[in-house]
Amino acid sequence: MKFDIIKGTLETMLSSLQPFLEKKDASQITAHILFTIKNEELTLKATDREMGLLTRTKDLKNGTEGSFTCNGQKILDIIRVLHPDDINIENNGDDVIIKQKRTKYKLQSFNPSQFPDFEQNPSLNEININSQNVITGLKQTAPAIAGAAHKAELTGTLIDIKNSIINIVATDTKRLAIFKINQNSDKNISFILPKRAVLEIQKIFNFDFKIAFDDTNFIAQNKDYYLFTKVINGRFPDYERIIPRDINHKFKINTEKMIESLFQISSLSKEVKIIFSENQIGFETLEHSSEEATTSFESDIKIEKPIAITVDSKFLIEFLQQVRGDTFLIGINEPTLPFTLENEHLLTIVMPIIL
Repeated sequence: MKFDIIKGTLETMLSSLQPFLEKKDASQITAHILFTIKNEELTLKATDREMGLLTRTKDLKNGTEGSFTCNGQKILDIIRVLHPDDINIENNGDDVIIKQKRTKYKLQSFNPSQFPDFEQNPSLNEININSQNVITGLKQTAPAIAGAAHKAELTGTLIDIKNSIINIVATDTKRLAIFKINQNSDKNISFILPKRAVLEIQKIFNFDFKIAFDDTNFIAQNKDYYLFTKVINGRFPDYERIIPRDINHKFKINTEKMIESLFQISSLSKEVKIIFSENQIGFETLEHSSEEATTSFESDIKIEKPIAITVDSKFLIEFLQQVRGDTFLIGINEPTLPFTLENEHLLTIVMPIIL
């Protein structure tokens, strides 16, 4: 097997595959990328068996059909330092030869028949869902995904499909983010995507793609990419029970002013007290520190008595960075109860700091 290809095309393909390679043991075939030419199309595959990505192109010259593997990190390192010209790649059995003008490299190749297969199972169920809404929902809820130290089911994003609503949900137990998509569906199912997959889907797919799933796998694909991931086994918390049914105070707030004030206060302390009073929002660091900072801005707030909440400023800032438009809504019942943050399809529920 051999082919010529433009450096930029190959480098882009190899870069997209890096997160799917086995990183701990370079001797494994899963640390390799599988190259295949068939019907004048080059496909590259990488998988660590938990996730996998296939990418394809017809932008090659002098290609002959066949398959080979080579170490994914090493070949990317080589391609990156070459000139922006055509590159010739050839497999002669045990080795892969990479040439450009007077420069030549030789890499070890493994038996391509041993490479794990992850082609789509025809029994997978396809989901009829707007892919752009999926990308937006994954992006806006991703900050609330729990870290690795939490239970497995919290270290990913729930896709909860009901009759007329699809909810994309993430929680780290201190906050809960829900992105709601109003769309009729003939399915009533849910599954949990691991955080790695959530982040890679956002990077790879920026236009229409199809989604399919079964009990163990989730697949996203378009004409250029095919991504699979194992879903997380576990029972996601009953998030709908956490959503407050009634809100005593709901305020529309300017996003830019809120972010500016939070950054000013959080430069000294991440834990911030926010006071909502008539026509004003005040900010101050908590009293347990000998150092302090205060600020405020005018806001069209109508309230009889001031109400204050204490919060980790990180949670508010990460929500505000997802806000579309100039304003958002904050809903408060009591200082010790969870409060809500709303903007278009995104609802975030945050636990205040209890002093």
